[in-house]
Amino acid sequence: MIVTLILVVVAFLALGFLVRLAKEHACASEVLENPVEHLRTVDVEAFRNLVDPGKEKVLRASLPPPEFRRIQRERLRAAAQYISCAAQNAAIILPLADAARRSPDPATAETAEKLVDNAIRLRLYAIQVIPRLYLRMILPAHA
Repeated sequence: MIVTLILVVVAFLALGFLVRLAKEHACASEVLENPVEHLRTVDVEAFRNLVDPGKEKVLRASLPPPEFRRIQRERLRAAAQYISCAAQNAAIILPLADAARRSPDPATAETAEKLVDNAIRLRLYAIQVIPRLYLRMILPAHA
């Protein structure tokens, strides 16, 4: 019974992922026409504050447990949104940097290559981190 439930959940997650991928693909041409309109601001200092273990310890010590869990869920949700925005920005930058890799100027091509590598790395990290954050929201004692 549990294995079946896990398989159903995984199937729904995969379906959701595929639907999201299809939506992103459909919006790709619109994004390439005017990428600056689609970039989203990410406040790095606010993100660092949200994921700072020291701040979490202070909150844990100063708040009653139910209040701490509620606030910690909000903090983790906000951190996941920041990471999602950064990953979306990287996805917008990828085709632009990929085109710049074919530049005849070696410095431009090299910089574009680094940008492509960093954007891909950021998206891969986001794929790993966002589920962990949501898992910590659901099971705070186990993550």
